[in-house]
Amino acid sequence: MTTRYRIALIPGDGIGTEVLPPACAVLEAVGARHGLEFGYDRFDWSCQRYLAEGAMMPDDGIDQLRRHDAVLLGAVGWPGVPDHVSLWGLLIPIRREFQQYVNLRPIKGLQGVPSPLARGTSEVDFVVVRENVEGEYSEIGGRLHRGTPAELALQQAVFTRTGTERILTYAFETARERNGSVVSATKSNGIIHTMPFWDEIAAETGARYPDVAWRQEHIDALVAKVVLDPTRFDVIVGSNLFGDILSDLAGAVAGSIGIAPAANLNPERDFPSMFEPVHGSAPDIAGQGVANPLGAIWSAAMMLDHLGHPEAGAEAVDSFASVLAADGPRTPDLGGTASTEEFTLLVLDGIAAR
Repeated sequence: MTTRYRIALIPGDGIGTEVLPPACAVLEAVGARHGLEFGYDRFDWSCQRYLAEGAMMPDDGIDQLRRHDAVLLGAVGWPGVPDHVSLWGLLIPIRREFQQYVNLRPIKGLQGVPSPLARGTSEVDFVVVRENVEGEYSEIGGRLHRGTPAELALQQAVFTRTGTERILTYAFETARERNGSVVSATKSNGIIHTMPFWDEIAAETGARYPDVAWRQEHIDALVAKVVLDPTRFDVIVGSNLFGDILSDLAGAVAGSIGIAPAANLNPERDFPSMFEPVHGSAPDIAGQGVANPLGAIWSAAMMLDHLGHPEAGAEAVDSFASVLAADGPRTPDLGGTASTEEFTLLVLDGIAAR
């Protein structure tokens, strides 16, 4: 029996257009082994569209995505278009309209991927759970007296009980399924209102999970500990800003943010979730055929897991992990000379040989 899914593809900018085809090829190869079939609708929403039409996506863009089972995104951003335009014109509206309040980033050391840490990262295996739709990234605020000595900018953070409770609950539930440990990122010694509020709800949530060990860490000390000993962590949960910074740092510690995946999840599945590599559009190498497709392939694997096919997702991850462990060809960002296509073919050969 075949299970069919409709996937919205948003290649976006730069290397985003180069890494989604390998991800789809792996999806189809793994899907064929697990009775899964994928249909795709491609949406050319990008900075190029913004420059041509004044908007990253059409007015009914959210409605066009709504009928899909999931969204697979390449990358967004291009020189000449300010980052806040590309993010607030595409990614953030999708995340908020579809209540993708969990940004989930697995951090895992892979054999054959060198780490900047002298001690290596072969035992690293944790996840960062980032609140994804409120917190420090709000539209509330403004600027006054522009261009004068009295100029000021005001930005307000928004932390709701509903939003804070649900992200902390997701983190504790995730820890319960993993190794039973949560670290809550805070800065309540310096941020006087929102962070004590976060800490109070973390304590309330922790009390409901007596089987999960948890503690809170100030963000400045926490990032140092992630660098000094990333093996000590299981689940780290943080606000939108703290989680954003932590997950990129952790990805670099594991070897490269070029291979790091991300999932923007609506856990209740009332809306489609969105999956994306975190490497960005990389305009400096766009069009050269050397982009690393692993972040996109890994994101597609997370999509399989979210759709209810963890075995297929694990097989997709194993397919590229085996290539890396064999010390074979790899893309330039990992010290090799292989092209995007060459590396993808190695991964597909591994799937076919199973």
